[in-house]
Amino acid sequence: MASFIIKPAHLRCVVRTCRFLREPQTRNTLCSSRSYATEEDNRGPKIYTKTGDKGFSSTFTGERRPKEDHIFEALGNTDELSSAIGLAREFCLDKGHTFTYQLDKIQCILQDVGSNIATPQSSARESHISRTKFAAQPISDLETWIDTFTEELPPLTNFILPSGGKGSAALHLARTVCRRAERSVAPIVRSGEADADVAKFLNRLSDYLFTAARYAAMKEGSVETIYTRPE
Repeated sequence: MASFIIKPAHLRCVVRTCRFLREPQTRNTLCSSRSYATEEDNRGPKIYTKTGDKGFSSTFTGERRPKEDHIFEALGNTDELSSAIGLAREFCLDKGHTFTYQLDKIQCILQDVGSNIATPQSSARESHISRTKFAAQPISDLETWIDTFTEELPPLTNFILPSGGKGSAALHLARTVCRRAERSVAPIVRSGEADADVAKFLNRLSDYLFTAARYAAMKEGSVETIYTRPE
């Protein structure tokens, strides 16, 4: 869960670290890289802090909560989702798909999702809220991409199984992780501890990943496996 270790001094590693581009990209990530070391000073903070050795972690607001708290469960699922999308992206790059820049952007947005989840509204100051507020624009972007894919795809007339090549199957896997992340975030949003648009984004993201999986299979000329009742 290293991507979402939230400590006030380390928030710079999570919040607004990404620059979003609109053009298709190569294997270089969209998230701006940040090195802790310089030529003058090659000393950086250790990757381990030991602050969680007793089974507690900190939210961005400074609360110490058990690691099994629902917030950290949601952060872990969101982190896993980003990793699954990253794997799918590598397969899609191998096939030359032009939509991989969208996966880059989504991974960056998931960092913002994590920042919002890690800032429970009940204990947040205005300075916390202003830095981690989640906007609705990414939801509109997903809907635009889904509509663009759908215009090219044949109508869906059967249940399909995760298939259609490595990129497509990996996107289907990411979709299932997305659904789990959404389930774990839903009660946090309902309680008012996270922005409502976070849940909406994850809900729309699962639809995007399903559609992108079908699109990848179509572009590769791969056959999707159709569900048939076992005899």
